Amino acid sequence: MKKNILKGNDLISIDQLDKNIILSIFKTADKIKKIKPKKALNILKGKVVALLFFEPSTRTFSSHCVAVKRLGGQTIEHQNPMQTSSVVKGETIEDMIKIMEQYSDAIVIRHPVAGTAQICAKTAGIPIVNAGDGIGEHPTQALLDMYTIYEKFKTLDGIKGLMVGDLLNGRTIHSLLKGLSFFKNSIIYLLSPKVLRLSKKELDEFCRRGIKLIEINNLNDIPPDLHFWYWTRVQKERFSDKNEYEKLKLSFILSKDLVDRKAGKKTLLMHPLPRVGEIKTEVDNDPRAVYLTTQAKNGMYVRMALLKMILE
Repeated sequence: MKKNILKGNDLISIDQLDKNIILSIFKTADKIKKIKPKKALNILKGKVVALLFFEPSTRTFSSHCVAVKRLGGQTIEHQNPMQTSSVVKGETIEDMIKIMEQYSDAIVIRHPVAGTAQICAKTAGIPIVNAGDGIGEHPTQALLDMYTIYEKFKTLDGIKGLMVGDLLNGRTIHSLLKGLSFFKNSIIYLLSPKVLRLSKKELDEFCRRGIKLIEINNLNDIPPDLHFWYWTRVQKERFSDKNEYEKLKLSFILSKDLVDRKAGKKTLLMHPLPRVGEIKTEVDNDPRAVYLTTQAKNGMYVRMALLKMILE
């Protein structure tokens, strides 16, 4: 077996990985799916992982929590530390991280300010996992999204997809594009309101990495038979002008009619969630819709794989 370079290390950005490491994570997730629960409980026995979530979360918090526990570890949990920890008294993030380091073997952090996870990594002497930092990155989400696509099509080379919504502020979009750039011949169609398009700097960077990005203007421009559609919400929390948000929030809606007209028979319908009206509930029962099922559950398996590789 090749050396596990994740062991004892941080995961702040997808850029720390490469194609081989990503495939190794997928293989580990595959193995974990097949392990009997009692055997899995020995993998992180005696380990403690701190979960520090400065932003609200359903899936990312819960899947990290259950990933640790299904592997036999334990968690220290701080949801909303701005109100429930000494941060409310003025404690700095650096001091909080140094304290949590005394009690845990790794720290998973979500924070509204981009770059905070990197600051934590420089501060701590234990592994830091970035669970989303502002509009920066969300590497574990990108890995579970890629794993979901890989499971379906057995490859990430030559993948053709669609990304819709808030591409400017979408950390899941940024990390997923970075992840796909490690594989060959990806073609991604981009659909968003003009003010929420990828910045020119980001567009140029992803193209330099080898992804072919094609901006389209409306739902009718979606080409047929793509491997996946990746819908995202317009993020209210990133707007200073709430009237502007109201104008843009439902710019592109995923409906049964659109799926029937434009999706291929094997097209995966994906969303990092939460949704706030941009996917109609009528789509939920379509067998191609995986956002409430396979995609969400894969978050647990991929995070189990990562924690195993980092901590075992």
